[in-house]
Amino acid sequence: MSVARVQRDVLSVEWVKLELIRTAYATRGGLFAGMDPRAVVGWYAAMALAPWFTHNLTTVACLFVVAAAAVVLARVGPLVLGLFVIGLVLELVYLALAATLFGGDLTAVVALLEVTAKLGVLSLASLAAFVSLDPEKLSDALLALRFPPAVAFAVSYGYRMMPILVEEFATVMEGYRLRQLPPQQRGLLGWRVVVHWAVVAVKAFYPIFLNTAKSVRTTVEALEARGFTFATIDPRGRAIRIGSLRLGPLDLAVLAVTAALVAGCYAAGAQWPLHRS
Repeated sequence: MSVARVQRDVLSVEWVKLELIRTAYATRGGLFAGMDPRAVVGWYAAMALAPWFTHNLTTVACLFVVAAAAVVLARVGPLVLGLFVIGLVLELVYLALAATLFGGDLTAVVALLEVTAKLGVLSLASLAAFVSLDPEKLSDALLALRFPPAVAFAVSYGYRMMPILVEEFATVMEGYRLRQLPPQQRGLLGWRVVVHWAVVAVKAFYPIFLNTAKSVRTTVEALEARGFTFATIDPRGRAIRIGSLRLGPLDLAVLAVTAALVAGCYAAGAQWPLHRS
């Protein structure tokens, strides 16, 4: 099989759909997939907040390394990881252009780089945590942390709707491809083809919204027929939902190691301080 054929198969719509499903339903395993969802949410909160209490670039860089190691342990898929890398590279290019075109010096670049690094830590922590939680685990964790039941259900329902929306989008796009011819002349750098598919993608959203509205109505009627509203009010329903949650040795060990690593990052920043002037 040729390299071009392999690349075409990897970058297909079907592969993107499967990667989104794997990401939404946490099917890759990894360190955080076997933990209590409350511990994963607590770990994410600690990693997401840690870089915003300092301006020390050494500390932020160490936290970035810790978050990157967490992404490896969480077995994040290539799709979302690739999107993160592309966004980070484009951000670095933007920093270089901003400093060059607007007369900025090294100080401006360092200031912008600090914010970018902090957002990078937040993004990596989000990838590691939320690709390791399936909809049910995340919903149960929010319910156990005293979030409103409607919020917990909305998160779970939103996760489950993602594959349906992707499937609907692929179906509608295939229908448009069968009914419309591509431009006969591609134009310079194929701009006519890009415009054609951009217009088709916008048109595809209208039937998707209609089909989604029908699915939402059917789901709401089914939930009400099963007593969903009463289950969110009665405390016995909440007790049943979160009854299976248990904090184990792995959860405590990961939280303790994370706390030690965050403290070590701050200690490294104090030992080798690097501040933006």
